[in-house]
Amino acid sequence: MTTPESPETELVTSIANELYAEGPVAAVPAWEPPPLPDLSDPPVSPAAGLPMDATPRFYFLPDPPPPPAPQPPPAGLLDVHAIRQDFPALHQQVNGKPLIWLDNAATTHKPHAVIGALLEFYSRDNSNIHRGAHALAERATDAFETARGKVQRFLGAESPEEIIFTRGTTEGINLVAQTYGRRFVGPGDEIVVTELEHHSNLVPWQMLCEEQGAVLRVAPLDDAGQVVPEEYERLLGPRTRLVALAHVSNVLGTVLPLGPMIAQAHQAGARVLVDGAQGAPHLPVDVRALDADFYVFSGHKLYGPTGIGVLYGKRALLEEMPPWQGGGNMIDTVSFEGNTYKGPPVKFEAGTAHIAGAVGLGAAVDYLNRLGRERIAACEEALTAYGMAALATVPGLRLIGAAPGKVGILTFVLAGRTPQEVGARLDREGIAVRSGHHCAQPALRRYGLTAAVRSSLAFYNTREEIDALVAAVRKAQRGS
Repeated sequence: MTTPESPETELVTSIANELYAEGPVAAVPAWEPPPLPDLSDPPVSPAAGLPMDATPRFYFLPDPPPPPAPQPPPAGLLDVHAIRQDFPALHQQVNGKPLIWLDNAATTHKPHAVIGALLEFYSRDNSNIHRGAHALAERATDAFETARGKVQRFLGAESPEEIIFTRGTTEGINLVAQTYGRRFVGPGDEIVVTELEHHSNLVPWQMLCEEQGAVLRVAPLDDAGQVVPEEYERLLGPRTRLVALAHVSNVLGTVLPLGPMIAQAHQAGARVLVDGAQGAPHLPVDVRALDADFYVFSGHKLYGPTGIGVLYGKRALLEEMPPWQGGGNMIDTVSFEGNTYKGPPVKFEAGTAHIAGAVGLGAAVDYLNRLGRERIAACEEALTAYGMAALATVPGLRLIGAAPGKVGILTFVLAGRTPQEVGARLDREGIAVRSGHHCAQPALRRYGLTAAVRSSLAFYNTREEIDALVAAVRKAQRGS
């Protein structure tokens, strides 16, 4: 066991001292396993009624500050300052400044409810699922399948069998491309995408078209960042087999009008996949109301763990699709003469699943539901509008994407400064943004750019943080 005087402990202590500018950090004691939390009657957090007694405390993060005196927000609004107490990673310093996390489109931070769910699973229920003949396997299986049911209700799907756990949005899209696409897209057939797609909703279709001899067609954007409706409708025809649409653009914040776009695609006889990586975290989703054939999203952008995601598919389509990966769990019978496979969703979940990730995702879904999806959307829409107006006051700053109703994304370039330079200067102020092409190079080229600065919002961000962003951008502009 490592002692407090060991080189490893000294290294951890030195790293902690660099991370936090609040004075020296005490030597880290030898690790002892924490006691299992008492979950019988937990108190609740002030933000969302979530269990707090199981909240882990880590030596490399300070305890959250005490909550301010209770001042209930106006009816229907989120109490953002209370909510922030649920997110331990927000309460740290970077470069001697309080962290302002504006890189939410890349990944969101995790509330105590999610961290606690992971701790509880690994501390008490850790086991493989479905086939174990013992108590832990039963508990782990129940936790995993309970999470599937939570996601089903979160998306408005008809049944849990329509929910497939993946590693994330990218894997979900590739799964559809390599199963549905290979079976139903042939030479001369067409796949329609838009100019604002993330590379994850573009490259898999390009690869499929190259392999199958199909044609990729692209619906263009207008200057505000909206898909030109007449051009989109013109692209749909008798050879259109599949349409792939982002729910929300990760670089422009544009919210696509999915209802009419999906209806038009169905009228042309095409199936529709929706990339919900940026949609599910910001907006209420009802896949049956949308009539989406497939919907994909990632857990880590939804306040859940990394390495877990979801593919929703209509049950009839999943039945028609062949398996993608072969191995354990997804088979019914195996012989040297041939194999038979289980039905969906297990048919698409070969091998050991990310069980803890699913459990954590279920906890994230619970957390968002308790806050209220509509309230989250209203909060972020107002915050986005405030950020757009505030950044527009900076001389020499050009905002990219001005579609009405956009959400969560503030992308810009600053005259005389490269995006990388702006990002580095903001980091010195403790402000985390992203600079580069954001895996959306075609969208940026539409505006004559190869890179931009993207600040992206979540419901735990504040107007004060946006004011700090604007002040830091002005400082970067002056070169100070």
